[in-house]
Amino acid sequence: MKLQGKTAVITGSAQGIGRAIADIFASERSQLIISDINEESAQKAASEIKAKYGVETIAVAGNVSKLEDCETLVKTSLDKFSKIDILINNAGITKDNLVLRMSEAEWDAVIAVNLKGVFNCIKAVSKSMLKQRYGRIVNIASVVGQMGNAGQINYSASKGGVIAITKTCAREFASRNILVNAIAPGFIRTAMTDKLTEGQRQAMTSVIPLVRLGEVSDIAKAALFLASDDSSYITGHVLAVNGGMYM
Repeated sequence: MKLQGKTAVITGSAQGIGRAIADIFASERSQLIISDINEESAQKAASEIKAKYGVETIAVAGNVSKLEDCETLVKTSLDKFSKIDILINNAGITKDNLVLRMSEAEWDAVIAVNLKGVFNCIKAVSKSMLKQRYGRIVNIASVVGQMGNAGQINYSASKGGVIAITKTCAREFASRNILVNAIAPGFIRTAMTDKLTEGQRQAMTSVIPLVRLGEVSDIAKAALFLASDDSSYITGHVLAVNGGMYM
């Protein structure tokens, strides 16, 4: 079991990519802290994972854009498990619009969650990881943080910033055996994409060399690799999981 004896905090893990990461980590015997802004959803996910995999799992509700919530998340996790080995920064939102139409509120909301939220969580967990001289931090970025995307200036900027955070923290923490990497997903099949028309799906897949959307399991497997000792000589890397959409 790749994560036996490890403790992982996963933000935005009540559903979607975060939940898929939580499931695969639990299957590899990691203890889990399910973090989500929706307390009911977080509790439900934690209960289901604990029942299915038999690993200790707790839920902690919070908003990653608030440093105090991230500090509470870390304190609660340490009070329960005494250590945090892995942090997965997955929580994120979108508020798409063209530049000319985007409001200041739309810009600020996305930057606050997607970019500041990653900073907040890393800042909150860094002291304990530095003290224990071990840590694995995986930030979920995006292909649009690498190539841009019309109508997503806020999202693209936030995810580009996440990549920059990843590289900077990798340099700051390397001497303490804390590895910091990012995953840049392409177009992933989710409940939202399931609602698209066939024409819309075809338009999306036409720009992907593998001619299909990715699955949440593709991202979860990448996160497992970067969180495990299989990647012990990798830091500051951005792992593209995008079907060849951006090379």
